[in-house]
Amino acid sequence: MKAIIVEDEVLAQEELSYLINTHSSIKIEATFDDGLDVLKYLQTHEVDAIFLDISIPSLDGVLLAQNISKFAHKPYIVFITAYKEHAAEAFEIEAFDYILKPYHESRIVTMLQKLESHFTRDKQSGSKPEDVHPAQGSANRVSHSINLIKDERIIVTDINDIYYAAAQEKVTQVYTRKEEFTMPMNITELCNRLPEEHFFRCHRSYCVNLSKIREIVPWFNNTYILRLSDLDFEVPVSRSKVKEFRQLMRF
Repeated sequence: MKAIIVEDEVLAQEELSYLINTHSSIKIEATFDDGLDVLKYLQTHEVDAIFLDISIPSLDGVLLAQNISKFAHKPYIVFITAYKEHAAEAFEIEAFDYILKPYHESRIVTMLQKLESHFTRDKQSGSKPEDVHPAQGSANRVSHSINLIKDERIIVTDINDIYYAAAQEKVTQVYTRKEEFTMPMNITELCNRLPEEHFFRCHRSYCVNLSKIREIVPWFNNTYILRLSDLDFEVPVSRSKVKEFRQLMRF
């Protein structure tokens, strides 16, 4: 796996290089302290990952990542920055992770393990990030995962860990067995990022993981309430979705 580091602070660049070399098999092909130099390099070189600071000369990290996201070959982008306010923008361009400075070594190690694991799974499945249409979103970058936001961090989450999603004004809450994530999008956009063979829009305000349904309880007006495994929460099926739901569940 080939990568570059984009960081204008020499000590930070050296520390990150050391951690990557120590805790992974990722090969650092080059290091940069200027955004335009990175664009020039990528015109003639392909890399699998970019470790990217936001505050860099000529072209800041967010704009650089936005340009790179339009390339035919789309490397994984890991932001490592002191600026927490750009996490939502990082999500929109499907960054793999967003790490805030000052970071702990354990945080970098965990990220590197996930990055190599996803890259290996891509190779084994024959899927590459550049093969994915942007409209499919990060849920299909690797077919088993999606990027979720929590505490201004991007968390690469296994699709099967999601139990349900609920609309809440202009954002959508996503729930796993132990965690809650706030996504800066409406529930329709989120549902479009989830594989339809596993998730069902059962209500205008809810989307449910079909594999997490433990019990289907008849409700008023021939509707249903869904009780989920491991969670003390009931998800409604709206009247307009009942017929489709019965077909999906084969009853």
